Amino acid sequence: MLYKTWRRVAIATAGLLALSLTTACSEDPGESTDLSENRAGAMANYGVGDQFKATEALSFSTLYNNHTFYPLKEDWLFWSELTKRTNVKIDPVAVPLSDYEQKRSLLIGAGDAPLIIPKTYHPQEDAFVSSGAILPVSDYLDLMPNLKEKITKWNLKPEIDNLRQSDGKFYLLPGMHEKPTQDYTVLVRTDIMQELNLPVPKTWDDLYTVMKAMKAKYPNVYPYSDLFSKPNPTGALLNILGSAHGTQAGWDYQHATWDPAAKKFVYTGASEQYKQMVTYLHKLVAEGLLDPESFTQTDDQARQKLANGKSFMVTGNAQTLVNNHRPDLAKTLPNAKMAKIPLPIGPAGEINPFPRLENGIMISSKARESKNFVAMMQFIDWLWYSDAGMEFARWGVEGTTFTKDASGKRSVTPEVDVLGLNPKATKHLQKDFGFYNGVFTYGGTPDLVRGFFSPEELEFQKVMDARKPREVPPPRPLTDEEREQVSLWETPLKDFVTQNTLKFALGQRPLSEWDAYVAELKAKNSDQYIDLVNKAYERFQKNNS
Repeated sequence: MLYKTWRRVAIATAGLLALSLTTACSEDPGESTDLSENRAGAMANYGVGDQFKATEALSFSTLYNNHTFYPLKEDWLFWSELTKRTNVKIDPVAVPLSDYEQKRSLLIGAGDAPLIIPKTYHPQEDAFVSSGAILPVSDYLDLMPNLKEKITKWNLKPEIDNLRQSDGKFYLLPGMHEKPTQDYTVLVRTDIMQELNLPVPKTWDDLYTVMKAMKAKYPNVYPYSDLFSKPNPTGALLNILGSAHGTQAGWDYQHATWDPAAKKFVYTGASEQYKQMVTYLHKLVAEGLLDPESFTQTDDQARQKLANGKSFMVTGNAQTLVNNHRPDLAKTLPNAKMAKIPLPIGPAGEINPFPRLENGIMISSKARESKNFVAMMQFIDWLWYSDAGMEFARWGVEGTTFTKDASGKRSVTPEVDVLGLNPKATKHLQKDFGFYNGVFTYGGTPDLVRGFFSPEELEFQKVMDARKPREVPPPRPLTDEEREQVSLWETPLKDFVTQNTLKFALGQRPLSEWDAYVAELKAKNSDQYIDLVNKAYERFQKNNS
């Protein structure tokens, strides 16, 4: 039986895989590189473009993020076809989406983690490095030819270097994109813009002008009433607004931001760029353009306001536009039209802020002792990093879930729907077949990543592709002692930044108190935090120059 609760699998995994954690942490190159006892089931010759197939039937336990939109099913074609192609059966340790991070930490902490641990966002792996619970995967890249090729071919070394710890190794196998594919932006009622004869706004200042015009015509409406405020208030809006101002905020918040001019890191929440972003946000609220309830309301409340004509804009992406807002409006305001606008440009200039690395995979260090370790790494390389594996995980089986024309362009078959492409279809690619699953679908070429995109969405990406990628900051890995120290500072600092961002935006604290707020951050160790980060940066530069 494929589906198991995390508790039962934790017990079973502990019993079946009572293996040592010590070897993977060893710095003895003989221990870490001699894999002669770990090749059972592996292919003798496995290279770029080869179909991986284990030489004996294998099974690998894998932590599985059970998504509410497509709950795990045992009879998915994904499982049977994967085993048919690779001779590998995935044994999923199913964890609810809402509890994933907590359960992952519990399993790892108890020594009961499955061998493969996907859906991990850097720097979440940091917490598990010093205990030796996860593998320094950079030691084993020679077992992963497809991954190595893409790092080189796509010039991903700067991004990969950002994953490195103070020992120079990295412990997360990341999802990798050839090009950034920005998705979140502002969704706008274009019929209202046409009614008021307003052009599509190109900058955040232009968007402000559009909102002012909407407010003048509809004084009882908040033009912008946002969602995505649980658990981070206006997390998505702050994310895109922050990147436009050259800082990190909301979902994207990091304590340290690289200042390329000064060649050092600065404390994000105290920076001039962050202040500019907060000032803009305050202006929107003060002039009745951004609903103050945006910071506290549920997503359903925000959707209802939009559907009832109480607002005209939200932060969103292609999926929320197609799956949520357009159907909502069709029921209540059938003449309404809504679209994504290209991400508004701010003081940081025309940048595409989407990172080329996304969440990735940790490997339990007990896997290193398994006789099937090499086969497991080859399997991971094929499924997550080969062209064939990436196509399989996203599109499924040619002739069943998708077809290809003479030019190689893929299309889902007429009886299969995904992202509303075939709304009358009887089957769903994710729900009924298990493909396009966030546990297994990571990155790829634009052709692959954007395969399900509508012509409208492809036009959006064309605009974003013309913008330069956001600069990758240099590595600044902390030692175990430094990480232990900053962990005591991070939560109080982040909570304080979040609270005061809201207070400044809502006018509960005047912007004239910005300097006092920065002094309060310093009292909470923001300067000491940044000093440690900059020392770590300088140390890494010295040791790796």
